[in-house]
Amino acid sequence: MRKVQRTVPAPAELGTEVIGVPEGTDVELDLRLEAVMEGVLVSGTVSAVATGECIRCLDGVRQELDVRIAELFSYPENRVAEDQDDDRQEVEEEMINLEPALRDAVVSELPFQPVCREDCPGLCSECGARLADDPDHSHEVADPRWAALQGILTDGVSPKDSGSPAVGNPDEPKES
Repeated sequence: MRKVQRTVPAPAELGTEVIGVPEGTDVELDLRLEAVMEGVLVSGTVSAVATGECIRCLDGVRQELDVRIAELFSYPENRVAEDQDDDRQEVEEEMINLEPALRDAVVSELPFQPVCREDCPGLCSECGARLADDPDHSHEVADPRWAALQGILTDGVSPKDSGSPAVGNPDEPKES
């Protein structure tokens, strides 16, 4: 058994489109390598800092990660025929590629929809204002069924002056 503690740069694309560990930032590995009959069992923790955007207000999100990892790296000579199609990791020339196992462990621990805080109100759907800055923010919303009449009331122009006939205008001849 061998214990390994290393700080390595984060590989590219260690995360999702919304949150992830930036490429090149420090990733702390505290691993235990054990020789077993099938190969090498790697277990331990991975620590890093993920950054991204809040899905509600688009502010920055920073999340400390402390992820457990456990992966068996098989010796090529110990593989049996039915394992050939399996997606197992192998020891190659006495080296192991930890990146796929690291990516699987870290990405699965990242939040699917990161938020800056649980009660983040987000942005106004009408104007995009941050609702956290102005909790009393609101807009007067007219019923869309009356939208055609909204212009008559807000323009300050009477139906006579606008050239459009008003319903029930006394000057119009009535049909019989």
